Amino acid sequence: MPSLTATTADEFEAERPHLLALAYRMLGSRAEAEDAVQEAWLRYARTRDGGEIRDLRGWLTTVTGRICLDVLKSARVSREAYPGQWLPAYSVDPDLGPSERAEISDQVGLALLVVLERLTPEQRVALVLHDAFAVPFEDVATVLGTTESTARQHASRGRRAVSEGGVRHSADLAEQRAVLGAFLAAANSGDLQALAAVLAPDVVAIGDGGGLIPGVGTRPVVGADRVARFYLGILGNKLGEITLEPVVVSGSAGVVVRGTYADGRPLLSVLAVAVDEGRITGLFNQLNPNKILLGDLG
Repeated sequence: MPSLTATTADEFEAERPHLLALAYRMLGSRAEAEDAVQEAWLRYARTRDGGEIRDLRGWLTTVTGRICLDVLKSARVSREAYPGQWLPAYSVDPDLGPSERAEISDQVGLALLVVLERLTPEQRVALVLHDAFAVPFEDVATVLGTTESTARQHASRGRRAVSEGGVRHSADLAEQRAVLGAFLAAANSGDLQALAAVLAPDVVAIGDGGGLIPGVGTRPVVGADRVARFYLGILGNKLGEITLEPVVVSGSAGVVVRGTYADGRPLLSVLAVAVDEGRITGLFNQLNPNKILLGDLG
């Protein structure tokens, strides 16, 4: 390990929030983002001990981008073989109430994270670096190990894929909470018409069980009537006693669901929503216990 100074550590710590936000947008997992930033620290410590870095933020952004690109490439094979539907790992924060906003620097919206997973590693890195962090394409090309023209193409294709395949999501957190509350109330009452009215006509419901939860489908459920019937069927036939705890998942309103299935198996899931024009456009239900990080919620 190279010799480090307090100044070296302080310089890096000042950039850590920026690097975590960058890595989280690229990787969609706080745990993976923290690992990537830690690797960037080790590389910085080695380099800093041996020479001067003129543009620290630019250097660290480039290094972190390369690390994330490698992670995305290695993860792509395993994600292609993933059993069933796929959602990002959930890092869950307490819901601080209607008048408060959790100030979490890496919140980007779960709906965006879901669609970013459809991009190639190169498209995702180029799009995040340039569009979210205003990194010039010359530097994006350095991260990708390609030409500036090709870097522009990756970002353009990624941008087009996001606009064409994304779930509409324009509501702020307060509106999301209100619409999610209406959805839960209608579901609890068993009112199919009221439940469907809260859903957009093209709503999509995705459930990620990671192959560990019996009964989780391999394809999304699409359409207001089908999604409403799907959730009423679950509540009516598959679940026992449950409790709901309001939370925030990557900037999106959600609930932690705890309880039992009708057959006695323990239940833990986190349901988050995307909302546009007063209706739910996306329901993202994470049931894979290996992808739920509850933090202070326990």
